[in-house]
Amino acid sequence: MQVKRIVANFEATDPSRARTFYQDVLGLELLMDHGWIQTFGSPAEMTVQVSFAAEGGSGTPVPDLSIEVDDLNAALQGVKAAGFSIEYGPTDEPWGVRRFFVRDPFGRLVNILAHA
Repeated sequence: MQVKRIVANFEATDPSRARTFYQDVLGLELLMDHGWIQTFGSPAEMTVQVSFAAEGGSGTPVPDLSIEVDDLNAALQGVKAAGFSIEYGPTDEPWGVRRFFVRDPFGRLVNILAHA
């Protein structure tokens, strides 16, 4: 047996509110839409990972979700242009990533990062 995919599922009373942040700002595609659930993703193959943490690193709270991007500055500009507030960073971390934290439309803390 091999795990093929891990999907983060978050409760949302209005799933359509995810579109602005996850599709318009981050560029993910709407892969599935049944009204009561919307799944966003990328056609590129992604690595299966799940993390468990006592803190978010550098004394930060544990984020609900981490999203790696290829251009952190573009992600940061998109987040700001859409009116989302940055909660941490952007900063270069000692473990080799540059990142910032932002809350999505549902209040989830999202760690957006790029490897140095």
